[in-house]
Amino acid sequence: MKVFLSYASSDEKLARKIGDGLSQSGLTVWDYRREVLPGDLWSEKATQALRGSDAMVVLLTPEGVQSEQVRWEIEYALGSQAFKNRLIPVIVGSPDKIQRNSVPWILWRLQTINLPEHGNQSKAIQEIAQRLAQAA
Repeated sequence: MKVFLSYASSDEKLARKIGDGLSQSGLTVWDYRREVLPGDLWSEKATQALRGSDAMVVLLTPEGVQSEQVRWEIEYALGSQAFKNRLIPVIVGSPDKIQRNSVPWILWRLQTINLPEHGNQSKAIQEIAQRLAQAA
């Protein structure tokens, strides 16, 4: 299964950790650091990656919900039949830090995964991988 990981650039370190954990679980995670080369159009590469992905994991952080790119990627996933039951919102830290009106309402209706902002995050990363495996 190919997974698109949507996150704000300020959350890159955490996204890398999650991506590594998902890869260790046997999933293929699109990583722009390997895929987007100097001179490439980010939007074109991201669109190709979205079209070629089977699922999306979106990191909901205060920065992530303010990112236009993340919002665009969420909208794409919500409008694509390929992502039905395969869009996994991950709330990083306390849900109270996320402004509810800055996230598409439907994401609050989906089953979310809570990822601690600090400390042991491996259990939540395993839960993400398990959820993706169930959706396969």
